[in-house]
Amino acid sequence: MATATAPTAGIPVGPGLSMFDPIFVGIDEFGQPVYITLAYRNLLAGGEPGGGKSGLLNTIAAHAALSADSRLVLLDGKLVELGQWEDCADAFIGPDITAALGVLRRLQQVMNNRYAWLRAHGRRKVTALDGLSVITVLVDEIAFYSATIGSKQEQEEFVALLRDLVARGRAAGIPVVAATQRPSFDIIPTSLRDLFGYRAAFRCTTPNSSNIVLGHGWAEQGYTATDIAPTNQGAAYLIAEGGTPRRIKVAYLTDAQIAGIADYAAWTRRPTRLSAPTGSRLDWGTAA
Repeated sequence: MATATAPTAGIPVGPGLSMFDPIFVGIDEFGQPVYITLAYRNLLAGGEPGGGKSGLLNTIAAHAALSADSRLVLLDGKLVELGQWEDCADAFIGPDITAALGVLRRLQQVMNNRYAWLRAHGRRKVTALDGLSVITVLVDEIAFYSATIGSKQEQEEFVALLRDLVARGRAAGIPVVAATQRPSFDIIPTSLRDLFGYRAAFRCTTPNSSNIVLGHGWAEQGYTATDIAPTNQGAAYLIAEGGTPRRIKVAYLTDAQIAGIADYAAWTRRPTRLSAPTGSRLDWGTAA
């Protein structure tokens, strides 16, 4: 992407958003706004190609990019789904399993450092008052890194590192948002799925695929993503921990809108962007 330029006069500097704020993701079937609070939860999105998963990821990426207390780590095997946010990200990983493993290992170390810091202060989780950034990790297509690219050993390590981040990252301020177009037990085992506080099932071809995303038995109770029309892109069932699936329509940003938001966000981030010794933009300090 081109180097970000200053926005036109009259636009206030500073987005005024926080990752601890509710994130608008769309509307429900009654036209009411739908918000999620991502700082202490993870989100899994699954469904067939073209269902609207990338729209959800881009909506969350927009909020994170405009949040002064957020840092972005993006993994996108296709390069283009999240590519417009590259200038806003501290790390952007494409179809490179070695780089993906490297960034996940660093995130794991940051997470461990944050827990050591919390323990030293007699605390259990990071809050907005701590001054630590929420490191938002977005992964577009889990299966690409866990079942397609690299050796079997590398794929297994990716799954293990991702599972650890999903399991322990929430309280350390490192939420994970992951998407897959292959909702199957080999890609999303139950033990991993249940770690995601939010789960969004876009159109699926079988009730079993819908259940793999939402949880066992929901399709039999009438909450199945197979009843979403193929032409109804962006429609999904969203479930939160302990809740009932909710039919929603995900907000959609055009490429031009994403480019405008990303350009502005990158410009506001320039003064505080840090460089790591390896050349990555992500600072892997004691608590980051």
